[in-house]
Amino acid sequence: MPKPHGKNRRRAPREPKEFEEEVIQIDRVTRVVKGGRRLRFRATVVVGNKKGKVGLGVGKSTEVQGAIQKAISQAKKSLITVPMAGQTIPHRIKLKYKSAHLLLMPACPGTGIIAGGPLRKILELSGVEDVLSKSLGNNNKLTNSQAAIRALGQLQEIPWLKKAAPKTQEKKPSDKKPAPKKAAAKKESPKK
Repeated sequence: MPKPHGKNRRRAPREPKEFEEEVIQIDRVTRVVKGGRRLRFRATVVVGNKKGKVGLGVGKSTEVQGAIQKAISQAKKSLITVPMAGQTIPHRIKLKYKSAHLLLMPACPGTGIIAGGPLRKILELSGVEDVLSKSLGNNNKLTNSQAAIRALGQLQEIPWLKKAAPKTQEKKPSDKKPAPKKAAAKKESPKK
């Protein structure tokens, strides 16, 4: 039987990816050599599973797609685990890395991610849902991304913040009838 062509052909369903990828920046970088300039592309990519694991990678290649693939493989090798307190970070952190200054603060549920640029993408892929942040230094995307990963890596888990969700037990219908309540005996006050 001949294989169907075109629209009738069915594709095998793709397996869901373990990590989501987000390209932060693609740059053209040149290197001056004896014969002239060598042009390459540098890709900055962040990967995460939205459950507390996130990684950053930088890859260079003569083609954009090759640079992105190298960055993804490097990011998967450099994964970190982000400690969480519910849907936010456990404590406030201020970090200086090179010329980037970052401030991250926990937020109340429902606040959302108050961040911009690469920091927002990194926080989304790490699984943090409520956080306040401010970038106080430069606006270089690569440096800010590296600073954000270092800041998330320096967070420490606080034991008393890690509360287990209250377990609700469903009441099973029982064959026994509830015992009747005994009437409380009235105390008589002593007469004088």
